[in-house]
Amino acid sequence: MNTENQSVEELNEEKTCCGGGCHHDDSVEHECECAETEAVETVDEVSIVKEQLAQVQDQLLRQAAEVENFKRRMNEEKQRDMKYRSQSVVTNIIPAIDNFERALMSAPENEETQTFLTGFKMIYSQLLDALKNEGVEVIAAEGEAFDPNVHQAVMQEAVEGVDSGMVLQELQKGYKLKDRVIRPSMVKVSE
Repeated sequence: MNTENQSVEELNEEKTCCGGGCHHDDSVEHECECAETEAVETVDEVSIVKEQLAQVQDQLLRQAAEVENFKRRMNEEKQRDMKYRSQSVVTNIIPAIDNFERALMSAPENEETQTFLTGFKMIYSQLLDALKNEGVEVIAAEGEAFDPNVHQAVMQEAVEGVDSGMVLQELQKGYKLKDRVIRPSMVKVSE
């Protein structure tokens, strides 16, 4: 009877499938729990890998955007350099233009100097044409409304019949290279 009890107990412990329901012994349940835990861990690992992938893709997109921005900035800088390439030359030539103007204004009017004056005027005209071809413009001043962006007021004077803030006299010419002021006009402004 003892052997019979043992056999019955062993059978009960194995808990085989019967009556439409599955019954597992404790070791199988333990294996199922381990498999579920592994499945959850695998899902967690997959989630972590997906998150890391998303981060790497985001970093890649950001770096690509940085490269594009760098290329754009370099292109803009190159275009700006090309646009204003002659600025240093123009800045150095302007004092020579000023001296030509002073010389032409103070030259005596006689036959001896007339030939020299004609030559100076031709050189002066050629210099102005060369500057104009590079995009240099003389800033309009006298009779214009004072603009602090292109005019530098060095004197003020009250004049009847003239509105306040008008340029009365240009003391020194100003120049622009395309849209950049190279030297503002020095002016006398009405009060």
